[in-house]
Amino acid sequence: MQHIRFPVMELKEAYDVEHMRSTQSIDHELWPLDEIDPKKAKFPCCLVWTPLPIVSWLAPFIGHVGICREDGAILDFSGSNFVNADDFAFGAVARYLQLDRTQCCFATNLGGHTCKSGYKHAEFGTAITWDDALRSSSRYFEHKTYNLFTCNCHSFVANCLNRIFYGGSMSWNMVNVAGLVLLKGQWVDAMSVVRSFLPFLLVLSLGVFMVGWPFLVALLSFSLLLLVWFILGNYCFKTLLEC
Repeated sequence: MQHIRFPVMELKEAYDVEHMRSTQSIDHELWPLDEIDPKKAKFPCCLVWTPLPIVSWLAPFIGHVGICREDGAILDFSGSNFVNADDFAFGAVARYLQLDRTQCCFATNLGGHTCKSGYKHAEFGTAITWDDALRSSSRYFEHKTYNLFTCNCHSFVANCLNRIFYGGSMSWNMVNVAGLVLLKGQWVDAMSVVRSFLPFLLVLSLGVFMVGWPFLVALLSFSLLLLVWFILGNYCFKTLLEC
């Protein structure tokens, strides 16, 4: 039997053409986004964060997060059976991170998956657009009971990211969602930094002045316990934080 060999250059050209068509198809299907406008609270396809009253005064790395539609409206799970739309709970956005929609897997059917875990993704629940994913997650969380320690706003955002297979992963949870925003997010303005850390510094200073160094130890212990709880709950005992 005679084997047919194709020149390497022809194969490379064919691959480049196919890759270009695929890229153009993706770019064509994605809805063009407006500019980010903090004054109007519009953050298209962004994760957003703001400090929580009292909780963030004691542990400034903990806050309230939401995810935004393509038109920039914020969605956040802010209470039992309730997903807030275009009215961010607990104040204006302090930090934001715009996500890249080309890192998502949007599939109309099982054969249309571009991710490596098509069956797992389909079983979890897929979406054909960014907004479609957010609608599906919103309907799901409209039947969930809010709990700061087990089922909260981070759980909602993680569910959205898993539904779109963002970054080639379906392992989004409270911890890595918080880490993504805190490590890669950018501040809206200088005042956002002030209102995020000033209450914590005032509580810390007042506590040390009135109680002494034991207050600092207690505050650090509280933060450490929270970190341990969320890390163990998300990575070791996942049933504790199923939402």
